[in-house]
Amino acid sequence: MREVVAAETSISDIDGANGRLWYCGYDIHDLAGNVSFEEVVYLLHHRELPTASQLEELTDFLSGERDPSAFLAELMPTLAEKTSPMSMLRTSVSASSAYDPDGWEESDEANLRKAYRLIAKIPTLIAMYHRERTDQDFVPPNPKLSHAANFLAMLHGEEPEEEDAKILDTTLVLYADHTMNASTFTARIIASTLADMFSAVTGAIAALKGPLHGGANEGAMKMLEEVGSPENARDYIRGKLERHEKIMGFGHPVYKTEDPRRTHLRPLSKELADRKGDPTWYELSDAIEKAVMEEKGLYANVDFYAASVYHYLGIPDDLMTPIFALARMAGWTAHVREQYADNRVIRPGSEYVGPKNRTFVPLDERG
Repeated sequence: MREVVAAETSISDIDGANGRLWYCGYDIHDLAGNVSFEEVVYLLHHRELPTASQLEELTDFLSGERDPSAFLAELMPTLAEKTSPMSMLRTSVSASSAYDPDGWEESDEANLRKAYRLIAKIPTLIAMYHRERTDQDFVPPNPKLSHAANFLAMLHGEEPEEEDAKILDTTLVLYADHTMNASTFTARIIASTLADMFSAVTGAIAALKGPLHGGANEGAMKMLEEVGSPENARDYIRGKLERHEKIMGFGHPVYKTEDPRRTHLRPLSKELADRKGDPTWYELSDAIEKAVMEEKGLYANVDFYAASVYHYLGIPDDLMTPIFALARMAGWTAHVREQYADNRVIRPGSEYVGPKNRTFVPLDERG
């Protein structure tokens, strides 16, 4: 079921027919590449872009909240050995509720701090998980680095090139919010019962975990690897279509034209290909995109070029969906707070299609 208005929001808006996306009234084309992810965090939560002093205050808070609890640090070896990245994230966020300094305080001020702490800690959890599963020492967060740069430093064990950090930052801006998608709607439904922030976000992560939502970027990367070379793209796509298989990273339930986020990701993939001296993944993406358009008339969505961008940045395939969550944490938490502010429990109706007016038969009379 689509296009049913489930809530009023002042956080983001979409014009699917014309391929437009706005955050709090600002066009995504004006934001991407021009503001930092930290500025977007402030925007989504306060509906205004920050002043320099407001941004400094937010940045200081986020950088001071990056360390995980001792409990999660002790739990991470087990999670790294036994669970997938998204399962780790779901479990870790749920467990974080027991160690938040604001406890079970539910004032708006406390929930804003909880939101910021979640945003701050997610990069650390993902990097800690990956370092643990690959038998590498944990790299502590660096308070002097930006949100994006710090994540790459923790993941790879060294400070990233400035250009790489900037590109990751732009992808986080592009993924920060996207109206009432499945995970955001899940978060708002949970929040509407007045469950706590951590419960709502845990539900959002669970919804994002599905391959028809957040898993598309990982699926797109696997497709690039399967195609192997641009010359194979057309036959590969034709085979997919003949078998009625979904082509990951193409089509969108809202956009009827080009996804405006793809507009930014394609040149970022090209920039990385040129700078890294490896055109493989960009050229594969370009060939597949052209083949899908010619064979099926489908536009690439945000996840398609995100796959090659993240690959060039050294992000493993199975961490691509967690990176989605890392960015979307800004939007999820903003939506949860918005739901709390003017709450009515979300209780959709349903259409019953089963049998009616049946005659009850006692157990001993049923043949």
